[in-house]
Amino acid sequence: MAAQHSQGIQTLLEAEKEAAKIVQQARQYRVQRLKDARSEASKEIDEYRQAKESEFKAFEASHAGNTTSAQAAVDRETEFKLQATTDAFDTSKDAVIKKLLDRVVLVKPELHRNLKKLGGSEAQ
Repeated sequence: MAAQHSQGIQTLLEAEKEAAKIVQQARQYRVQRLKDARSEASKEIDEYRQAKESEFKAFEASHAGNTTSAQAAVDRETEFKLQATTDAFDTSKDAVIKKLLDRVVLVKPELHRNLKKLGGSEAQ
């Protein structure tokens, strides 16, 4: 009976070792699958990034002419408005200077509106 009992224990120990090997292999397989999935995802991300960058460069190249022409139009409009402002300044500067000098030189002395007349307030 003791031999049978020790043989049963030996069988259980071997089964436990076999189970530990199977668990270890499953862990290694899972780790390998995770590594493979990460590398595959990284590869897909790189491919997607390259595709989007090339798409953006194509878009940028196709619209680059539009920004140049728009910039030229804005520059022309700015130059036109600047010229109009300069012309308006040149035509009215003499009149404005004359008005300013008239206001500064020709002073009409007047009493302030809040100042009471001295003649009417002394009688009280």
